[in-house]
Amino acid sequence: MHVRRPLLAVTGLALTALLAGCAGDDLAAENDEPTSGSGGGEGTSVVIGSQSFDEAALVTAMYQQVLEAQGYEVETRLVDTRPVYLNEMPDAVQIAPEYVAGIVDQLNTDANGPDAEPLSTSDAQESIDAGASLLEEKGITLLEPSEAFSANGYFASQEFSDAEGVTKLSDLEGQSVTLAAAPDCKGRADCEKGLSDTYGIDITLEPLGYASTETFQAVLDGEAQLGQTSTLDGTLEDQGLLLLEDDRGIQPAQNLVPAVSTDFLADNPDVEGLLNDLMAALDNETLGELLVSVQIDREQPADVAQEFLESEGLL
Repeated sequence: MHVRRPLLAVTGLALTALLAGCAGDDLAAENDEPTSGSGGGEGTSVVIGSQSFDEAALVTAMYQQVLEAQGYEVETRLVDTRPVYLNEMPDAVQIAPEYVAGIVDQLNTDANGPDAEPLSTSDAQESIDAGASLLEEKGITLLEPSEAFSANGYFASQEFSDAEGVTKLSDLEGQSVTLAAAPDCKGRADCEKGLSDTYGIDITLEPLGYASTETFQAVLDGEAQLGQTSTLDGTLEDQGLLLLEDDRGIQPAQNLVPAVSTDFLADNPDVEGLLNDLMAALDNETLGELLVSVQIDREQPADVAQEFLESEGLL
């Protein structure tokens, strides 16, 4: 028997995200000019912008601790969607834990409109190369992508799966489905648009959040047939939920990658080695195990991050 834990995502993380969001979408409202440094970190302030779901918050905690260990004064801001902090880069926000396809395609739609053909492919380096001019124009440098790969995943309730015989997304072809997901899902080839165009699913989007308590609950209650989360989400089975197979492959290369202000990196070149070493230490198996500690065992992301970094000799 599956034990439902629909409130699993309500941790101190959610409170952090809420407090971050209370300031509104203008993250530059405060005095966010970084203190100039000499490349060694001591006395240099830096703002890390990230999303508020568990995985992003965990990786953000890793960035923060690695940088603080080298003397950087780090402020982190967790918000609901990528555009909030990306709009403030590279000035008010200098670093973001990112996903290759996510940032490349966001910059593309920002520059060329919501109907722009995605630049990303299933290959991380190809995707980075395709977005090189947009990254340069934005003043952002992507460091080395990690082997760790976390894409959008779509889940249904086990009850719905059993009743309708749905185990993969193509099983929903021709059906009308309510999808609980992040607000920026609309029009994205790896989300609402891909589900509609590639899978032939008639999607009604409910913008309840990425892997949020509301999204899980909507699917459990039958108010939505699909919910959006990470492919590394370890909470689904315990909640009576099932990740559906993306059998037609709408997910591009979502490798973890540090996005850094090009000017900040020029002033603080040691950041490149610090974050590249972190990315090299992560793979899907490792990140999945760390997420279980946060999502299932209810450990604090900062504690999980510290234990991992110490075990890898990164602190």
